[in-house]
Amino acid sequence: MSELENASQEAPKPAKKPNHGFFSNLIFNIVIPTLILTKASGDDMLGPTLGVIIALAFPIAYGVWDLKSAGKVNAFSILGVISVLLTGGISLLQLDPSYIAIKEAAIPGLIGLAVLVTRNTKYSLLKLLILNDELIDVTRLREKIMERGSDIAFENSLRIANLIVAASFFLSSFLNYVLAKWIVTSPAGTPEYNEQLGTMTALSYPVIVLPSMIVLLIAIWYVFSRVKKLTGEGLEDFMYAR
Repeated sequence: MSELENASQEAPKPAKKPNHGFFSNLIFNIVIPTLILTKASGDDMLGPTLGVIIALAFPIAYGVWDLKSAGKVNAFSILGVISVLLTGGISLLQLDPSYIAIKEAAIPGLIGLAVLVTRNTKYSLLKLLILNDELIDVTRLREKIMERGSDIAFENSLRIANLIVAASFFLSSFLNYVLAKWIVTSPAGTPEYNEQLGTMTALSYPVIVLPSMIVLLIAIWYVFSRVKKLTGEGLEDFMYAR
């Protein structure tokens, strides 16, 4: 069964709840933990152990709140909470810092594999990001594509877009590993380790998130352009009015 058919099986409905703001994510997941780890984890303040606990409490609390307020399970929020818990476990158990690099690479790497494995199912990440029936009238889009005899060409386009999306996560996995290996070198349980962990967190957006987002936006642009070519209408023409 194709992704487009999967996406059109549920009744179309407008989005009910907006995503939480970019700045809230940035503050609770990056800014506050970074400041605590780099500025307040010395022996004269919180100390290494308490510093890690308090710093990681913010993204965990934000992730749990996001899950609760969204009213449904969000796989990315769950992965975010799991990632933070793993960081806390590695830090508090004072494991070798190389485990941080492995963990940082594993999360996006697993997502990339999931993108490839679920590409033809109703759990397709491409459906979640682009062919989301809460945002787009997928039924009308499918009818238009079938009407013009473009269904095979569009399915091929979706396969290519899926590969691009998966590539964005594999790129993130590679960059995560390199960044963690380069920065986090001190033993866990020391102020230096906390400071390096904070530095890695602060650099994750410009070094990792931005390049990965560029690749992801290329996939979205590609789908938009293919819809325009195959239906004669832009994907925005199939979006529900807000």
